[in-house]
Amino acid sequence: MYAIILDGRRQLKVEPGQELVIDCREKLNVGDSLTFDRVLAVSGDDGMKLGDPGLSGASVTAEVLGLVQGPKMHVQHFRRRKNSRRKTGHRQVSTRVRIGTISL
Repeated sequence: MYAIILDGRRQLKVEPGQELVIDCREKLNVGDSLTFDRVLAVSGDDGMKLGDPGLSGASVTAEVLGLVQGPKMHVQHFRRRKNSRRKTGHRQVSTRVRIGTISL
């Protein structure tokens, strides 16, 4: 059984027990439950159900595992012949979740 959910601007194919990294949710703690209500499609024993654009009443629940940081990206500004250089870095913070149940 799997479902296709819409999180922010991305469509994700999820299965129960799968761990994935999503955009950061600031106010969630480790062990909290997160519900995805925007479900586009669900595939199960009775076949595939598609929404137009989403399935009403369908939801996917997930457990928050914690915050993670992505790889460091370097941003460098350089102006030629002016002895002006600036190098900064950025690490994107994301939330790691484990998919629990898919319900219709």
